[in-house]
Amino acid sequence: MQYLCRKKAYNFMKKILGMGNALTDILLQIDKDEVLFSLNLPKGGMQLINTERSKEIDDAVSNFPKIMATGGSASNTINGITRLGMPGGFVGKVGKDDIGLFFTNDSINNGVKPHLLTSETPSGRCTVLVSPDSERTLCTYLGAACELEASDLSPQMFQEYDIFHIEGYLVQNHDLILAAVRLAKQEGLKVSVDLASYNVVEDNLEFLHNIVHQYVDIVFANEDEARAFTGKEPVEALNDISGHCEIAIVKVGKDGSFIKSGDKTVQIQPRISDCIDTTGAGDLYASGFLFGLANNYSLEVCGKIGSLISGNVVEVLGAKMPEEVWIDIQREIEKIVR
Repeated sequence: MQYLCRKKAYNFMKKILGMGNALTDILLQIDKDEVLFSLNLPKGGMQLINTERSKEIDDAVSNFPKIMATGGSASNTINGITRLGMPGGFVGKVGKDDIGLFFTNDSINNGVKPHLLTSETPSGRCTVLVSPDSERTLCTYLGAACELEASDLSPQMFQEYDIFHIEGYLVQNHDLILAAVRLAKQEGLKVSVDLASYNVVEDNLEFLHNIVHQYVDIVFANEDEARAFTGKEPVEALNDISGHCEIAIVKVGKDGSFIKSGDKTVQIQPRISDCIDTTGAGDLYASGFLFGLANNYSLEVCGKIGSLISGNVVEVLGAKMPEEVWIDIQREIEKIVR
């Protein structure tokens, strides 16, 4: 089905809207992977958990130090974009509780315009278990976050924005995704999707293929997600995905990333980092790339900015970086874009 898009006049800085699970991250550094094995948690994966399972995990890791911060993949991406000085908004749903209030206030403090619906259900949270080798295992209690519905969306949410970024963790709700991408296209936005997790891709493969082919302009994937989406290794997967969208990005960890648009392919070298936690690395790569794209930079520059920011965030615990790091990032971006 074809949609008529409103033509936008860009006499102002472009704005980026994200939609995802409004989660508060609880990050814990575990001392050994046996903790994961004892809880029957697949290392590096994302597991949806219920209230009882959440309590079991909380009890098992109660002795480890923890940090709390607003999270969720698309929320992390939009927070990164606003820290770079570009306007951003976020669509999600929270509970009428302290965690929901924390999420709202922290978003505002980071310069994000919240488009948040509320629910009587407790707010969602994600327990992030960080292994000694920096790999992260996510245990997600969605709570109110998963109650975001197609009927919560309106054309007005999209009208002041230019790019719409969706996290793949939402794709279980097919009606919501379809309504969102259709509204985005009707309002003239480019649509960006981060595939988010290989097991989510595997469980929603046919739906994702259809969405990408019909509505999506930009696809972010790591090598596991790209393999789940195409059945191919990174470079071949890149070629496959790029045949269905305007820009395809496949991230290959310490080997950097590949970007393809049309006949042009770019390989981006990674930033050498002292990695302690990979939480938010992919989300912040998307921040840098979309920031560059909105500024009409080349694919190479977009990828370099994404690599710069993701290479910085792995040096801290969690997806939030202190002010002095963002100041250094801004200086480095100025050098990249010269």
